[in-house]
Formats: sequence, C-alpha cells, structure tokens
Amino acid sequence: MKLGLRYETLYRYEEVVAFAPHDLRLFPRGDRFSRVRRLDLKANGEAAVRFSRDVFDNVVASCFYPAQMQELRYHLEIDLDLEERDAFDFILESSAVEMPFAYSPELGSILAPFTKRQTSAPLHVPNWAPPGRDRAGTVSALVALNHALHKSIEYERREEGAARSPEETLRLGKGACRDVTVLLAEVLRSAGLAARLVSGYLREADATTRRAEGSLHAWTEVFLPGAGWIGMDATNGVFCNHNFIAAAAGLLPAHVTPITGKYFHARKIQSEMTSRLELVQL
Repeated sequence: MKLGLRYETLYRYEEVVAFAPHDLRLFPRGDRFSRVRRLDLKANGEAAVRFSRDVFDNVVASCFYPAQMQELRYHLEIDLDLEERDAFDFILESSAVEMPFAYSPELGSILAPFTKRQTSAPLHVPNWAPPGRDRAGTVSALVALNHALHKSIEYERREEGAARSPEETLRLGKGACRDVTVLLAEVLRSAGLAARLVSGYLREADATTRRAEGSLHAWTEVFLPGAGWIGMDATNGVFCNHNFIAAAAGLLPAHVTPITGKYFHARKIQSEMTSRLELVQL
C-alpha cells in the first residue's frame, strides 16, 4: 500500500525571540516493510537544515536559525510504501520461549544499557506479575502485560511536557502514550528484559488503535532472542504491525522526542504549540 504522511507544527511566542538549533526526529527509520519514496521538509525563517544520524541510527534534521522571529513552523510531507506484517510472525530461540530467561553473556553485554532500570521504585501492574518459579510462555506473558496496562491506564491526550515517571503514571492511573511507553519499558526491564522507547506514526486502521489518533505516537520495543526488537503498544493494548511507522528509537524519552530545541529571551514569555498530522492513502 502507498501511504502519505502530512505533518505540520507551529510554535508561536508573544515576542520576538532567538533560537538555538532545533533537532527533528520525524523521519521513518525504514525496514523490510516500510520504504520512503519521497520526503519534503520545510522550515521557516530561512533555516539551514543539516541531516545526520545519531548514536541510535535515527535520522535527525538539525535546523539553524540566522535571525530572531516570533514563530517556528515546520511542514513535512512523506510518501511511503508499506507492506503488511504480522506482529507475531517470529520464532524465538529455545532459551527464550519461556520467562524468566537470561540473555547470553555476549548479547547481555550489548543490551546492558537497555536492561538497566531508570528507577529503583517497585512497579506493581494491576492484574499482572512477572513469571517466577511458575514459568510462563514469553509471548503469552507479554501479551498479558500489554493488556493489563491498556486496561489499567486511562488514555490522556497531552501534547506538551515531559513524560511522567512510571510511579506517577501508575499512581494516577492515566497518561499520554509517552507516559505508558516509559512505564512499559521499566516494567520490562524489571523483568530482566531489554527495552527501548520508540516514537513515530500510527496508521489507525481499525477500532482497536484509536487512542492517540491524529497525532504522533510512542510505543515500546522489547528484545527477544530469535525475534529481535518487537513492538508493544500498551496504549492500545496491541503488538505492533506494519501500521506502526517508527521514526526514532532510544533509551530515554529525550532520545525519541520528535522536536527539541530552546529559545532565548531576556525573560520567560508565553508560547503555544499547535500541530496537525494527516495520514492519507495514495
């Protein structure tokens, strides 16, 4: 299938300000099932745009602004070729068929940053517990975890602000997709699994993936020997198929934030951000 991504975002300030470079992580990573055919990025203010790849192999566009302005505007058009992919079309290594399991020493050393928890607080997910002495099938245990978080965390649309801590999301019982993504990653790490955060686009193809509709999305990936990085979207309670189009992957929320940057002014001033995302069948 051919899919078009049309994204616009606007930052408006009450007075003219200067800008530090802004980094954009909005560009599909691409894989066997997703290929970019056309990409067009426009930034206002005669911005100089430089493309690079970061340490996680994400494509990053850095925008440099020569003059002070009162607003930033980005317009992005991407045309993609997508192929259908079954979220469960993988085969695990025999050592990983049941949980708990341990990564091999070689793999464990590579994945060490992704298995290290970012918080020491215990995390208790309602109606789910990590397999212990009573071992359980890895896939069934992770499906159950995904469903448990989906049922226990109410979706809250929040366009701006940092991701909440896993403890706060559990305490509130609600959160945006980035909050749920961070929470799921920490729960996976506490179970001895490598997890990373992902941001990108979600093509809402059916009624089961309507949360976060019309905006950028975030989900979690877990590393399973034999399968590789497998996407889990606890916000919608599903595993990720071809409708999930990854733009950035990383260890911390800052590594996958779609747009980052600062403005400079003599004092703190009011600002607002608006955005619009449209996915169209081509």
